[in-house]
Amino acid sequence: MRRPMARQYRAPQRAAQARATRSRIVGTARDLLLGDGGYAGMTITGLARAAGVSPQTVYNAVGGKAEVVKAVYDVLLAGDEGSTPMSERPEFRRVTDAESVAAYASAYAAWVRGIYDRVGPLLGVLLAHGPGGDPDLAGFVATIDRERRRGNTNSLRGLAEREQLPRGREFEELVDVIWTLTAPEVHARLVQRRGWAPAAYERWLARQLSAALSGA
Repeated sequence: MRRPMARQYRAPQRAAQARATRSRIVGTARDLLLGDGGYAGMTITGLARAAGVSPQTVYNAVGGKAEVVKAVYDVLLAGDEGSTPMSERPEFRRVTDAESVAAYASAYAAWVRGIYDRVGPLLGVLLAHGPGGDPDLAGFVATIDRERRRGNTNSLRGLAEREQLPRGREFEELVDVIWTLTAPEVHARLVQRRGWAPAAYERWLARQLSAALSGA
C-alpha cells in the first residue's frame, strides 16, 4: 500500500528537480552567451561544466546548442519562465484591446521596447556578424522572424475588427510594415549603434507606427 503513495510523492519532486535543472542550465547559458566567449565560445561541454551537470543532462533537459539558445531567448523575451503565452499577457492585451491607432501605437511601442530591453543584448551577440554559415544560428534567425511576424499579425487583429485600419491598404501589407519597423536590426541601429536611449526609441517607434496606420 505504501509504494504507490511513495511514487506519487516522488513524481512531483522529480518534476521540480527537472525544472530546477533546466532553469540552471538556461541561466548559465545566458551568462555564457553574454560573456566574453559569446555564441561561438559557448559549447555544450563548457555549458555542462559551468552548470555543474553532464553534457547528456543538457541534451535531456534542453537540447543541443540551437535549442539552448532558443530557450535563453524565450526566457528573456517573456521576462520569466512562466507558461503564460505572450499573447495572453496584460501588456500585449493592452495592444490588442486598443480602441484607436494612437492607443495601439503607444501600447505596442512600449511592448516592443520592453522586449528589446530584455533580449537586445542577446540579439546583439547573436546577430553581430550575421548567421554566416552556421545552420543553427540561421535557423534561430528564421524562427524568431516567423514568431515576430505572427505577433505583429496578432497585434493588428483588434484594430482590424474595430475597422480602425486605413481603407485601401491590404492587411498583409500593414503587417509587413509593422514587421519592418519593429525589426531587431532597427532597434540595434538606433539604440546600440547610435546610442539612443530606450525611451527615445519607444517614442520614435510610436510615431512611426501611428504614421504607418494613419490612412495616408
